[in-house]
Amino acid sequence: MRTPQAAQPPTRHRPARTRATLAAGALLGSMAAWLAVAPAQGAATADLPDDTVFYDHPGAIHEWLAANPDDPRAPLIQERIASQPQATWISNYEPETVTEEVSAVTSAASAAGQVPVLVSYMIPNRDCGGASAGGAPDFPSYLAWAEDFAAGLGSDPAVVILEPDSIALTTCLDEAERAERFSALAEAADIIHAANPEARVYFDAGHSTWHQPSGIAAELRDAGVLESGDGIYTNASNYNTTGSEVAFAEAVLAELGDPELGAVVDTSRNGNGPAPDGEWCDPPGRLVGDNPTVNTGSERIDAYLWIKRPGELDGCDGPAGQFSPDKAYELAGG
Repeated sequence: MRTPQAAQPPTRHRPARTRATLAAGALLGSMAAWLAVAPAQGAATADLPDDTVFYDHPGAIHEWLAANPDDPRAPLIQERIASQPQATWISNYEPETVTEEVSAVTSAASAAGQVPVLVSYMIPNRDCGGASAGGAPDFPSYLAWAEDFAAGLGSDPAVVILEPDSIALTTCLDEAERAERFSALAEAADIIHAANPEARVYFDAGHSTWHQPSGIAAELRDAGVLESGDGIYTNASNYNTTGSEVAFAEAVLAELGDPELGAVVDTSRNGNGPAPDGEWCDPPGRLVGDNPTVNTGSERIDAYLWIKRPGELDGCDGPAGQFSPDKAYELAGG
């Protein structure tokens, strides 16, 4: 039950749907591997070549490599980072073009027989005014944007990472604002599922050094994950070790108590774990982590994904989201 607020939104009628899972088998051709099997009851996902599962839409790193073929850093950046599928962030508030922007990703992924990973990053008061501040101007605008986002998803399987930090970071919100945000998150997930029942929507669970499993599980319930989500994600744009995040995600899922929910973990920059001083904003000495895969060894962890694109800054060494070849080279092990 959601926290009461001064003006309750109209009652939503969520569409009937079945949850899908990232499952074993090549997704080329018929996409038969996108099976409706509860993660807690099915077998662990089989090893699968990453480029036959997750689609990598070209981004700033590919543009830099194309423009700098003779740069001595380029071979390592290409080999260790650009060769791996990474999420596509839809983060600029451009309502007139968002459907086209999303469709460009999903249609190319469908043509390749692969699954795109898209990050919806447009919640109002995003990042509580921090380095990644922005988002839609208000919640009616956000939900209209979500409709346009969903219209580009097509009908083939897709993974949607719904609004990083939207649940774990609410310290700038009062009770009514928090309730309004959480209601909008559930509504956005419903909009996505109504547009594409094959889409799998993951809700924000923060990470293992931020909230206790019981606490974030309560927040996730308030945000509607049990009714509107397919699972949770952890470690987005962070550096905690894969083992810590798997244990944390499994604990959160246990608190939620729904065996159909799964989890994905961002392993894009956790190869060296967190910085010794706990710094999260462009800390030095980090490395990329496990390559994206559905072979996680855990029945509750659907995949390791590269949600944060390695080399795109957190906001301390340059504007948030800006590509830095120096940072990419460092993360690649240079």
